[in-house]
Amino acid sequence: MNLIRLVLTFVVALLFVLLTMPQVIPFLHKLKFGQIEREEGLASHKAKQGTPTMGGLVFIIAAIVAVYLCNIEFLKNPYINLLVFALAGFGFIGFVDDYLIVVQKSNKGLRPLHKYLLQSVFAIGFYMLAARTIPEFSHQITIPFTQLNVDLGWLYPVLVYFMFTAESNAVNLSDGLDGLATGLVMIAIVPYIIFALILKNWAIVIFCAAMIGALAGFMHFNYNPAKIFMGDCGSLALGGVLAALSILTKQELLLILIGLVPLCETLSVIIQVISFKTRGKRVFKMAPIHHHFEMCGWSETKVVLVFWLVEALAAIASVLIGVM
Repeated sequence: MNLIRLVLTFVVALLFVLLTMPQVIPFLHKLKFGQIEREEGLASHKAKQGTPTMGGLVFIIAAIVAVYLCNIEFLKNPYINLLVFALAGFGFIGFVDDYLIVVQKSNKGLRPLHKYLLQSVFAIGFYMLAARTIPEFSHQITIPFTQLNVDLGWLYPVLVYFMFTAESNAVNLSDGLDGLATGLVMIAIVPYIIFALILKNWAIVIFCAAMIGALAGFMHFNYNPAKIFMGDCGSLALGGVLAALSILTKQELLLILIGLVPLCETLSVIIQVISFKTRGKRVFKMAPIHHHFEMCGWSETKVVLVFWLVEALAAIASVLIGVM
């Protein structure tokens, strides 16, 4: 029965996106909710100006509908409700950001301070809800390659905060090429399915199936040439989900490896900014690093496929480490 539910949840999420998106894309076109490309961006990306954005809203709804529709008993499941809280909460932040961008016709959106404040609210809210609703919730983390568990005490909520803010922004930075972030997160979710199976937590497995189904449907419209972009609505939500999955499967430190490509994207921006401000020189031709490879002559499709491969290798490594 569990396997049937798993497949059904995946299929419902997949079909929801595949059937809904053809109506959503022209609707967004009509509202003129289109992508605003940066003035300093690559010339090859100028053609993407006006492509509908905020598509992440569709796969967010699809995943939530599939989980609850196919698994009514999960309405009161704390794991599912926490994952939905992270997905919808960080999706809401991105939605506000996207809305401001398309209405103001600029690529500024939410001010960084306001965005971080909202991210902080949902990160802290997640921690408080988890502490209240999950009986076995603890401040312990497992050190990879060892059997050592360390109780972080008051530092644990600080770790949770940084996991949510860092990962949501990292996935957001990765969403710069057609299909890139969508594929990266689909791959990154797979290790959590394995970790959840080891824990015998069927609720998390079901949620992961819904997410992969929804993202697989979205990929049909998001792969090069993209007919729609996920926007911050989608990328912030996906980053929030990865952080939540790491916390609920007690693989907090492995998020660094599981989210390797988004981490590298973030580090490339940090390195670029620090280098330019301190030395007046750029380390990369353009940051985030996926644009650097484009400027080196790689096609957009090649960059995406290579980054997916790196992410897949990181996911395999994380599973091997996690089960040791």
